[in-house]
Amino acid sequence: MKITILGCYAATPRSFTNPTSQVLEIKNHLFLIDCGEGTQVALRKNKIKFSSIKHIFISHLHGDHVFGLVGLVSTFSLLNRETELHIYGPKGIKEFITVQLKLSGAWTKYPLIFHELNSKVSEVIFEDNEVTVSTIPLKHRVYTNGFLFKEKPGDRKLLIDEAQQRNIHYTLFKSLKKGKDVTSEDGILVSNHLVTQDPPEPLSYAFCSDTMFNPEMITLIRQVSALYHESTFLESELALAAPTKHSTAKQAAEIAKLARVGQLILGHYSTRYDQITKFREEAVSVFPNVILGDDGQEIMVQ
Repeated sequence: MKITILGCYAATPRSFTNPTSQVLEIKNHLFLIDCGEGTQVALRKNKIKFSSIKHIFISHLHGDHVFGLVGLVSTFSLLNRETELHIYGPKGIKEFITVQLKLSGAWTKYPLIFHELNSKVSEVIFEDNEVTVSTIPLKHRVYTNGFLFKEKPGDRKLLIDEAQQRNIHYTLFKSLKKGKDVTSEDGILVSNHLVTQDPPEPLSYAFCSDTMFNPEMITLIRQVSALYHESTFLESELALAAPTKHSTAKQAAEIAKLARVGQLILGHYSTRYDQITKFREEAVSVFPNVILGDDGQEIMVQ
């Protein structure tokens, strides 16, 4: 699993930082998560193929998370896209995009499919044989969801030498990988655990931006492999966090600790700060495994 951070700063774009957007590569999928201004340029800089993006997940309708979306949708048309595009986001996102397309005379020639969300409890919004995606209700100034991406368990690992020694025909290897017991060519029933190993533990990723300190989410993100949690402020500006419904780096670390996640990725830094190293310093005082997210960063989750 790989996370490419296209932008992870709050509010307004700058010449050297972008607002929120990232790409998640998981089980042969490439998911775009949020789409602030500058996303198209960041995709090109990071050499990510536009045609690989088939699903876009938008957390909420604040501009620093969505103002780049209509431009990207339009560019797909200019690139003669034919593949359908699925957009998941709060109720109203369809109107948000289609009004702009209509007024600019730039309606897409490819299928544009909206999945509008309004549930205040977690729900599965995408699922196939490899991955599930569900919402994480967050507490912000407008209706907001985080997203939980989970791999499904893979096939068991076949121990070929063991299978051959037990005279199991190769046509039964697929059944073994699926966890089934099989009968050897000698007529002996072979238990699956004798010729296979457990598959790798499925990975999971929780994206949580924007939100105030919200322990209610812990049951949904418990023991995820990686958690991206907004850290707009340092503790020195704690008084600003509650009224704006944002979090500090220390609060993000407290959520990570309570949820026992594998690693914490910080982001959504307020542009009031000249440098961001203090965010990690603050977080590691609570939770040890902290990654300081930044634009253009690639993070491998294992």
